[in-house]
Amino acid sequence: MEQPNLEYIKEIAGGDPSFIDKLLEVVKNELPGEIELYKKNFNDSAFAKAAENVHKLKHKLGILGLSQGYELAIEYEDELKNGKYTLKNKFESLLDSCIRFINDL
Repeated sequence: MEQPNLEYIKEIAGGDPSFIDKLLEVVKNELPGEIELYKKNFNDSAFAKAAENVHKLKHKLGILGLSQGYELAIEYEDELKNGKYTLKNKFESLLDSCIRFINDL
């Protein structure tokens, strides 16, 4: 399974350590809350809202170098819009790996 990494962040930062730190701080501050909101909406069967949350989360996945994860989020977002959630476990496993990654930074 694809793992979160800093490659994309380093690329867009052009090697500027302060920019890397600022971007990582944004991800660290926003990601946990966005995941919790997604889970709340999903657990409340508010699938349209959960789809909106996944839409936001997919950009964080891209920032963390997860191109396959970004594509998974697109598919899962479409599923949720149709009241389906066959990709839920795969998506949430990816979110868990992101949380572990940012906690280890």
